Amino acid sequence: MISIQSQVVHGHVGNSAAVFPMQAKGLSVAAVPTALFSNHPHYPTMHGQILGPELVAGLLRGVEERGLLDSAAAIITGYLGSVANAEIIADFIARARQRAPGLLHICDPVMGDDDLGVFVAEGLVEIFRERLVPLASLITPNRYELELLAGTEARSMDGIADAMATLCRNGTQAAVVTGCVLNDTASGSVETVAWSPTGMSRTAVRRLPIRPCGTGDLFTALLTARLCAGEALLRAAEGATMEVFSVLERTQACATAEMAITGFRFADRPLPEPAEAAAS
Repeated sequence: MISIQSQVVHGHVGNSAAVFPMQAKGLSVAAVPTALFSNHPHYPTMHGQILGPELVAGLLRGVEERGLLDSAAAIITGYLGSVANAEIIADFIARARQRAPGLLHICDPVMGDDDLGVFVAEGLVEIFRERLVPLASLITPNRYELELLAGTEARSMDGIADAMATLCRNGTQAAVVTGCVLNDTASGSVETVAWSPTGMSRTAVRRLPIRPCGTGDLFTALLTARLCAGEALLRAAEGATMEVFSVLERTQACATAEMAITGFRFADRPLPEPAEAAAS
């Protein structure tokens, strides 16, 4: 497993949310940072920086030179930091998919949210839309990000299906859309909607009065682990949704600002041996 996204010293976002749960489920994870920060930006102060493209390119070159693409079951891409990093990572994904056609690319197009708008550098939305998303086996946007990618409204199941039909024409194969409050979502609930060419599913959970950062990063990691274990997409989306909800319930009970990941029992089912996972 290769996970390309941000890293923080304090808290659980990016690789700092994704790596431990995947390891707990039995996956070996090569974590490639795109940014290194003291914490996520919703604190009064934040230190660190987005990593330079030369450094990111060198880290990815090392991944290739060590032969990690030959044993990896999947690559996750998340927060990329800069247009230059995104271009380098897109080139890497294209080479990886050519070298290993069965390799999954799970793209979490981290760009924005309903209440925050677009929060990434200018030009990144276009790179996701034109390069990274078309290379993806699966995308995991929130509803707002899906609308950015497709250029259409996605506030209903039909709207999500229409948006995905648009994206599929460019190569994207499937999606799991998080944080959905649709026109028929029950009051007090939030939904995850999974879409594939053969069907759709929706999983609703109670909306809790907390909003820690990194839930999307955690969800993508848990979804990926389940897919590598051989679960079908719709079932994997439901299972990952319920796991994240359990983490959030625990976070609420602990009254912590960051997700209460440490000590949570993610290994609820064994994964196949690495050779089996790579073949799935």
